Amino acid sequence: MNSLTPLGWWLTTLVGMAAVIGLGVRLWRTKFVKLLRAGKLENQGTQLIADGYYENAEIVLTKSLRLAEKAVGSDDANIGPILANLAQAYQFQEKFAEAERLFKRAIPILENDKNSAGNEGHPFLVLVLGNFADMYREQNRDAEAAALCQQALSIRERALGPDHPDVATDLNNLAVLYQAQGRYAQAEPLYQRSFEIREMALGPEHPDVAQSLNNLAELYRAQGRYAEAEPLFKRSLAIDEKALGPEHPDVAADLNNLEHIRIDVDRIRHA
Repeated sequence: MNSLTPLGWWLTTLVGMAAVIGLGVRLWRTKFVKLLRAGKLENQGTQLIADGYYENAEIVLTKSLRLAEKAVGSDDANIGPILANLAQAYQFQEKFAEAERLFKRAIPILENDKNSAGNEGHPFLVLVLGNFADMYREQNRDAEAAALCQQALSIRERALGPDHPDVATDLNNLAVLYQAQGRYAQAEPLYQRSFEIREMALGPEHPDVAQSLNNLAELYRAQGRYAEAEPLFKRSLAIDEKALGPEHPDVAADLNNLEHIRIDVDRIRHA
């Protein structure tokens, strides 16, 4: 019967441990290489989306997703952004069913990624919620889009505070959806709050303030509240003319809005 001396036993143990460590290093290296390749492909895919090559982006991002899933599994934090970008590639091709499935898979992963952004989930999450909401709007699924916008607004308020300009943007987006559903009473305070935040944060002559005034005026116009709408349209026009110049398309849109409201008022007067 063979037996090991204490020194021999330790040497054998160390050799075994080294083999295990070596295997671990090789596995880690393989995982790292796959993730690195997946990341490069993801970057290529997002650039293809930006350039308008959506079918090519779909192919590249699908490869990225497969590599990343082989490396870290299907629910790892690294998977969420790839899923969301692939969803957008499908969205731009109007492959809405495929996009919806991927958005729904990506969002819980991003929500659970607490290491990336404290208790608010992944910093990419608000953008993904907005993209998903935009897709629902394309399909006239305004109620579902509004729920996503509300979620994005809640995250942004907690992360940035209630008076941040990005919060004003989310308020405006949610108000647009409520208005599209005829929920005017719910849309109005959101438009008003968006305007107040922008005016305070950006100054009273910023083009974003003009946008808020214009949106609130459109809401009043939709309800036949022309006396309240007209001065807001006029102020929006004055801001845009000063900030953007008289030839800017936004100024033309402001003039068009004023003309339409005057036509509406004249029609009522002569009815």
